Amino acid sequence: MESSDFRNKTSYIFYGKYIGKDEIGNKYYQSKSGKRWVIYNGEIEASKIPEEWYSWMHYISNKIENSRDLKKYKWQKEHLPNQTGTKNSYHPKKNKNVLKKKYNSWQS
Repeated sequence: MESSDFRNKTSYIFYGKYIGKDEIGNKYYQSKSGKRWVIYNGEIEASKIPEEWYSWMHYISNKIENSRDLKKYKWQKEHLPNQTGTKNSYHPKKNKNVLKKKYNSWQS
């Protein structure tokens, strides 16, 4: 472990209050002054924060502080990280359900 990693991890313990953990394994902290941060589980990717914790990180009122285990509904999809740059990313030309043009281009 590098000295900077050790310093960062000890500052989380001494200066931040552990708030909770999401289903992905990210850990959330808050300082006495109100600053909030996340320690990612694995790769650091901002889109790995689920929506309920995203609202908490951005000071949008919700019930995370009172109930860390929010009920998920059947229709809610599992959280996906950003797919840009992967084979699962959206490509309009590969979309087979694209509607045909409803107009003709001008001819010169």
